[in-house]
Amino acid sequence: MKKKILTALITAVLVMAFLCLGFAFALYCGYVHVNGRAAESYPVRGVDVSHYQGDMDWQVLAGQNIQFAYIKATEGSSHTDETFAANCENALETDLKVGAYHFFSFDSPGITQAEHFIATVKPFDHLLPPAVDVEFYGDKSTNPPAPNEVEAELKDYLEKTEQAFGQKPVIYATMEAWELYIQGRFDSYPLWIRDIWREPKLTAGTGNGTESGWTFWQYTNKGRLDGFSGEEAFVDLNVFYGTWEQWLSFAEP
Repeated sequence: MKKKILTALITAVLVMAFLCLGFAFALYCGYVHVNGRAAESYPVRGVDVSHYQGDMDWQVLAGQNIQFAYIKATEGSSHTDETFAANCENALETDLKVGAYHFFSFDSPGITQAEHFIATVKPFDHLLPPAVDVEFYGDKSTNPPAPNEVEAELKDYLEKTEQAFGQKPVIYATMEAWELYIQGRFDSYPLWIRDIWREPKLTAGTGNGTESGWTFWQYTNKGRLDGFSGEEAFVDLNVFYGTWEQWLSFAEP
């Protein structure tokens, strides 16, 4: 009897270990997402892309239950994503709502970054509100710039960009960057928050007044979609907080 119990216990442990390994493998390869079930409750989905996704077939990508795409345009005061022009042109030929984003540098003035973004994107009708990506890079996570310095430069960037586009820019931020630089400083701007582990529940009143505190949520960086063939095998997946009617109001003000 003891031998049978021991055998059963060992079998149960092995089965559990196998299941755990299988889940970990599926998670690593992007077949399942920790936040997948929570994200499914939001009807409007989209991607954000850059040169890492390589050549893109936008007709294929657009046919996979997504409604919007944010495309990287610029970084810092001088770098332009080499795929932006082609991506923007081809994406606009689909039914997707399209927007451009800028990767914010802590190492150059906000004004010159805004000027570079504006010159590259050249504001035009039917574009989603411009977005700015605020996150740590290089050694910035261990040696973060002072919040008051970032606030001043980001304020300059946002104001100049808003003046050019006639729309309030969306601020994309990781949870770490949001807590250090955005929360309590830029709460009137639509927030695009990155959290691949849980559905964000932020301070009421942020994220342009949504109940959740965010307007967009990047819930995974391991989306598996067809339509691209770059050095990055995955694509970031996002959802919009709100109904279809609220989405149309946001996307077509």
